[in-house]
Amino acid sequence: MFATYLIGLREGLEATLVVSILVAFLVKSQRRDRLPQVWAGVGLALALSVGFGSLIQYTSTSLLRTSESRELFEAVTSVAAVVFVTWMIFWMRRAARTIAGELRGKLTDALAVGSLAVAGMAFLAVIREGLETALIFYAAAESAAGGTGPGSLLALAGGIATAVVIGFLLYRSAVRINLSRFFTWTGALLILVAAGILKYGVHDFQEAGVLPGLNDLAFDISGTLDPGSWYGALLAGMFNVTAAPTVLELVAWVAYAVPVLVLFLRKPAKPAKPVQSAEPVQSDEPVQSDEPAADTSAETSAAPADAAAVPSPRS
Repeated sequence: MFATYLIGLREGLEATLVVSILVAFLVKSQRRDRLPQVWAGVGLALALSVGFGSLIQYTSTSLLRTSESRELFEAVTSVAAVVFVTWMIFWMRRAARTIAGELRGKLTDALAVGSLAVAGMAFLAVIREGLETALIFYAAAESAAGGTGPGSLLALAGGIATAVVIGFLLYRSAVRINLSRFFTWTGALLILVAAGILKYGVHDFQEAGVLPGLNDLAFDISGTLDPGSWYGALLAGMFNVTAAPTVLELVAWVAYAVPVLVLFLRKPAKPAKPVQSAEPVQSDEPVQSDEPAADTSAETSAAPADAAAVPSPRS
């Protein structure tokens, strides 16, 4: 349950921050007349995201007749979810410092075009998060014991609702949180969740007969890690840590989690300071260089430094 709540919280907050930037820009630019188009684009993106999630669930439960085809479908969606999680985490890490400026620039261009462009801008800004959430939720819920049942849906909805509340409070400047630390911690947890999803995908590939070694266990600690205990269920539900994994499952979990965590938690390299000459050149002409200027604006931080990344309409 916590894994799906975390997915809803993380993806929901990203989408909420994007919408907050767009709304605040329109309010401060005295273009409140374009707000209905923004909300129309957001609503359409949410509707399509829900429809995409329903399509995935319907495909798994109704269209696929054999257990082997269902296992293969779940394995493919698991691998796809891991790819999206990894891309999303590192994209936010890289682009967090510049996303607000980029969104404002694109919205300015959209305002010059017309209402449909504004709605399309909001739609594209939200639809990526919505489709990712639907795919990742399905894979994470299937890898947990409960599947995509009411409990998992409620946990996802709770995470999204929490994200909306946090985003609204940030927009109104009622709270200030360290977004850099928030995205770092949630990103690290999501990497562990993704490692569990990948492990589940490998198990599905083995059950579908695509990969060998279904009965080759790496270890069996069922006597120590009781699957029926609360902590066993917690580890299995969050990170798909089980008492008797196969060799390939264990290899996949470790091979993904360790290097990705190291790369994610590693601090970005600081840009080198330019070397100054001891004797400045005296010339009436500007000094030209063949070296291109370094662009380090997107690499200065892992995530937004604080809540100031969301402009307040009251400032």
